[in-house]
Amino acid sequence: METDVLIVGSGPAGSAAAMLLSTYGVPNIMVTKYSRLADTPRAHITNQRTMEVLRDAGLEDVVVAQATPQHLMGQTPFCSSIAATEELGRLHTWYTHPNRQADHDLASPTAICDMPQHLMEPVLASAATARGTHLRYDTEYLSLTQDDDGVTATVRDRLRGDEYQIRAKYLIGADGGRSRVAEDIGLPTVGRMGVAGSINVVFEADLSRYVAHRPSTLYWVLQTGADVGGIGMGLVRCVRPWHEWLIVWGYDIEGEPPDLTEEYARRLAHQLIGDDTVPVTIKSSSAWTVNHLYAERYHQGRVFCAGDAVHRHPPSNGLGSNTSIQDAYNLAWKLELVLSGAAGPALLDSYSAERAPVGRQIVERANRSIGETGRIFQALEGGLDARKLPGEGAEKQRQLLREAVAFKDYEFNTHGVELDQRYVSDAVVPDGTPAPRNPRDAELYHHATTWPGAKVPHAWLGRGTERVSTLDVGGRGRFTLLTGVGGEAWAAAAADVAEELGIELTAATIGPGADYEDLYGDWAALREVGDTGAVLLRPDNYVCFRSPALAADPAEALRTALRQVLAV
Repeated sequence: METDVLIVGSGPAGSAAAMLLSTYGVPNIMVTKYSRLADTPRAHITNQRTMEVLRDAGLEDVVVAQATPQHLMGQTPFCSSIAATEELGRLHTWYTHPNRQADHDLASPTAICDMPQHLMEPVLASAATARGTHLRYDTEYLSLTQDDDGVTATVRDRLRGDEYQIRAKYLIGADGGRSRVAEDIGLPTVGRMGVAGSINVVFEADLSRYVAHRPSTLYWVLQTGADVGGIGMGLVRCVRPWHEWLIVWGYDIEGEPPDLTEEYARRLAHQLIGDDTVPVTIKSSSAWTVNHLYAERYHQGRVFCAGDAVHRHPPSNGLGSNTSIQDAYNLAWKLELVLSGAAGPALLDSYSAERAPVGRQIVERANRSIGETGRIFQALEGGLDARKLPGEGAEKQRQLLREAVAFKDYEFNTHGVELDQRYVSDAVVPDGTPAPRNPRDAELYHHATTWPGAKVPHAWLGRGTERVSTLDVGGRGRFTLLTGVGGEAWAAAAADVAEELGIELTAATIGPGADYEDLYGDWAALREVGDTGAVLLRPDNYVCFRSPALAADPAEALRTALRQVLAV
C-alpha cells in the first residue's frame, strides 16, 4: 500500500492529524491496533485554542452540540464527600468567575467546554474518513525503515494474522504514552514514567440532588487518613450531567495496584459519594500511572511524533488532548505545503522547534499542579473540624485554607498557558522587537499580541450583516495578509507573490469602507501596527511577519518573508 502520510494511532493527535490532512487534500492512511475508538471518557477539557482549531476545520458546532458547556463546568468544590452538607472551599474554575469570564470571552470567538474523549474521537475520525482518510482498525504497527524518499512501515493485521507493508512519504507516530514509533526513531526524552499510580472507575449514578446546585466538571474529595496518591486527592469527575461519572483515586506505585473488582469499584464510589443508598452501576475500571516525561525533539528524518508519544503527564490543567490536537494543527499544513512542492523540506524542522517547548511547558505545569495540592493538606493539619473553632489558631487555618484553594487557579485557570504559546523558528520572521511582556501573571492571563510567533488576536469584525472573528478571516489552510486603509498596496503585492510562489494567500483590508469593518475598534487596539502596516498569518493563524507601515516595496517584503517561512 502507498500513501502520502501514514498515521499510527487514532487518538486525539492521530485523528486530528488525519482530519486536517484530508481537509487539506493530502492522501493519508490511519492505522490503530484497536478494534474501535476510545471507549472511556479519559481526556475531556477542551480549551479555547483547541476549539479554534475545530472551528477552522468546520467542526466547532458538532462538538458544541455534544459537549457540556462552560456554565456547567466551574463551581468546583473541595469537600469530604459529595453528599457532605458543608464544603472545605469552592473555586470558580474554567474562567467562570465574572472577572475571568470577561477575559475568556474577549480572548476568542470560541468557548471552553467539556468533551470526553470517547465523544471527541468519533467526531475527529468521522470527519477524517468523510474527507478521504483510509482508517484501518485492528492494524498493529511493528517497525519502520526510512530512506531519502520515504518511510516503509511494517504492520500486522490482527484479524487475519498476516503482516504487510505501507509505504508513505511521511509517517506520524501518534501511538500514545508507550509509543513504539518514538522508541524506534530514538527521540531523546527527559523525565520518567510511573511517578505515581492512579485508577479510574467509570460509573453511573444519579447525583443530581448533591451537585445540580453547584454544577462542575470536577468534585474534589479530601478524606483524611485515606491513601489517595496519584493526583493528590480523590476526584469525582462529571462525564455527563448528572448521571455519568469517573473517579480518579491513587494507589502506591511501589506496590501492586488494587484488584479492580466490581465490588471494590462500587465500594470506592460509595465512599466518595458519601451515601451508600445511591444506586451505582460500574461501567469500567482501569489502572494508570502519573508520568513526567517529554521529548526534546519531535521528529527524526521523515517520521514525526505527536500527542502523548512526546509529552506524558497527569491530567492536571486539562492540557493533554488539547496539546495533542494542537500538535497536529501545527504539523498538517506544513506537510501539505512540502508535499505539494510549495515549501522546502526544511519547513518541517519548525515542527520540533515550535512544539517541543510547548510540550515541556505543559508537562512541567501539570506535574507542578499536583505538588501544589499539598498546600491544602498543610492548611488542614489541625483536622477538618479545627477550622470551625474560634481563636487565633483556627483563624489562621481558615486563612491558609482559603489561600490554598485560591492557589489552585494555577491548575484550573491558566489562560496564558493555554493561549500564549509563542513560536520561535525559521517559520517565523522576527521584526526586531523583543517578546512582549505580559503585564499580568503570564500563566494565569492571556496577553494578545501580533508579535511574530504569537497567535493572531481575536477581534470581532463586520462584513455586511455578518460578524466574523479575525481568526475566521485567516486559517482554512492558507496564508492571510491583514492590512488597513492605505495599505491596499500590500493586497496587490500579495496576489502577485502568491502566484509567483505557488501558494494560496488571501489579503483582507480592515477599516471604514474596506473588506471588513472594525466594528468596535478592537482590531485597531490589538494589531500593534498602523493603518498601512501589515500582519501576515500562517495557515494555523500564527503571525509569521508584520510591518508597522507600508514598506517601500511591499512585494519584496512579502516575498522575502514567505521564502523564509516556506524554506524555498
